[in-house]
This record gives sequence, structure tokens and C-alpha cells, in this order.
Amino acid sequence: MPQYSRRLFLSGALALSMAPARAATAPLRVVASSVPHAEILEFVADKLAPDLPLKTIEISGDLRPNALLRDGDADANFFQHVPFLRSEEAAMGVRFAVVAAVHIEPLGLYSRRAKSLADVPAGGTVALSNSVSNTSRGLSLLQANGLIRLRAKDAGVNATLDDVLENPKNFRFVEIAPPQLPRSLDDAAIAVINGNYALEAGLEPARDALALERAEGNPYANVLVTTEGLAKDPRIQRLATLLTSAEVAAFIRSRYRGSVIPVRNS
Repeated sequence: MPQYSRRLFLSGALALSMAPARAATAPLRVVASSVPHAEILEFVADKLAPDLPLKTIEISGDLRPNALLRDGDADANFFQHVPFLRSEEAAMGVRFAVVAAVHIEPLGLYSRRAKSLADVPAGGTVALSNSVSNTSRGLSLLQANGLIRLRAKDAGVNATLDDVLENPKNFRFVEIAPPQLPRSLDDAAIAVINGNYALEAGLEPARDALALERAEGNPYANVLVTTEGLAKDPRIQRLATLLTSAEVAAFIRSRYRGSVIPVRNS
């Protein structure tokens, strides 16, 4: 067993009380979603760099990873894509550093009522993320599959529900907290679910989704984020190199079978 505890589970009811780690030999505290982020970090720690003092803090409840990073309760986080990060920075009035783009979790369209997009009933409910960046991402995926039309075909990260110009099946849209989207499948005609939450709910995106985002040109790669002051920290730089290595790319392909896609091509 390596010297440092690899994974620490925290809920919103439990506050962090660790002092900020500044020394290069101190454990590197990385806040991460359980799947796949913490699993990828565990692979790095156990298989590639057992000497790296890494402590993974798995998030749940109402803990906000970017606030923990801002407040010095963590040294880095690994759970988000850049559009979400930029919206958080704007709301918080801070600027963070992106040090590595690791993988894409393709957003998917899921249904328990339809076996194909052609079978999705008219007048049904479409459940979307209530995160601004993921709302636009979901709308773009619906448009890409011919279910709606937006005012601008390339609206991308800026699309909102107000941009829905054509809705031929008269869908009703509801916005839900991302972790709750899998539960909406019992009631919704379609749920637009982030890859990590689909995996946590026992879904296999490459098998179960009616449609998935394309990886090519996808702006939603999940990234390793730290503060500007820690961006050149040797521990951060080493972790960034490991997360973008061929070994991690091979692990992602093998474990997630197309449900998570490494940014690295080889």
C-alpha cells in the first residue's frame, strides 16, 4: 500500500479542514468525480506513479470543487470541461489554470420509452442539465439528431432554450441538476445525460444511448485544473504528463469501451 491514502470520500455535510499543501513533497489533493475521474487517478497512482504523493478527494452532495480550489482546500480538480469552468470563473470572479485535457465523456440521449430516436413520442418531456454550459451542449446534441432546430446552427456553447426555433414534436423541456438526470428516465421521454453520471447510474453510453456526441472537434474535453500559482508545481506538471500519457489513454479505452474517449489518439 503506498504511503498516502489514495481516495477520500466527502459529502456536502463534511467540510474540508486540511491546510493548503505548498511543499513539493506534500500530498497533492485533487478533487474528482467518482466515475471516471477518480478511477483514472487511482490507475495513475497505483500503476504509473506509486511514488507520487496523491490524495484523491471524491465529491458528492453540494461540495463545489472550484470553490474548494479557490479557498485553498484542494490543490487541483478533475471533473469539468472548459465551458463549465469559464462559467464558474465568471460567477466566482477568479481565474484558474487548465494544465491538461484528458478525456471526453460523450453527452448522450437516453430513453426508457423509445428504442430509437424515431420512436420518441411527441409531446414528451426532455430532461436537460440545469448547468448553463451543459444546457447548450444538450440542445446542440438534440439539433444534431434532427429533434429540434436552433436559431443558429452553430450556436454551440451559447445556446439556450430561447434559441429553440423549431420543435416539431412539441417537446416540453425541463432543467434538472446533472446528477439527477438518470432518475428522470422514469418520467421523461428523453434525458440528456452527462457521460460520468450515466456511468454512475449503471448505464453504458456506448451501448445504451440513442445518440452520442461525436468526439471529433468536441470542445468539452474534461481537464485537470489548478490555481495559477500552482500551475508550474512539479507535482501538478507530473500528474498532467501522466494523465495525457499513452498508458492512461489505453486504460480509458479498455475500461470504458467508448463511453469515455481519451483526447490522446495513440
